[in-house]
Amino acid sequence: MPRSRIPLTLLVLLAGAGLVGMAFSLALPAAGQPNERDQAAIQKLMEAQQAAWNRGDLDAFMTVYWHSPDVTFSGASGIVRGWDAVLARYKKTYADREAMGHLEFSQLEFRSLGRDSFLLLGHWHLTRTKGDVGGVFSLVWQRFPEGWRIIHDHTTAVAQP
Repeated sequence: MPRSRIPLTLLVLLAGAGLVGMAFSLALPAAGQPNERDQAAIQKLMEAQQAAWNRGDLDAFMTVYWHSPDVTFSGASGIVRGWDAVLARYKKTYADREAMGHLEFSQLEFRSLGRDSFLLLGHWHLTRTKGDVGGVFSLVWQRFPEGWRIIHDHTTAVAQP
């Protein structure tokens, strides 16, 4: 995700004019809480993703990910790069409905990273006959012309009580 950078020569010129603070405010995204419309849109995508998982439809589950060789997934086995590789990882790890179980997301916490990107923290839980599993995740969302997409997913399992 490219960030706007102001060339050093421009900063020097702006500094001479007493406008450096203005230059830095243009270069850094505004942080804070996402507006309600953006939060609702991302929440709806999370609900659709959860429903797709619970139907056993990993292809539909993956539609919220940025369909790019630059999307990344981080987990216990390392970093996976590219949409096709992330899908293959899910299909290998969750090869059948029994392994997939029933997914629930909870404790979602939205944080704005700028006008067109958000960090979403949360918990995931799979209820399965062979034993429950769950953990935490952090998702980086970016707005594209086609809508919000996950550009990075870091998911970690946490021992269940």
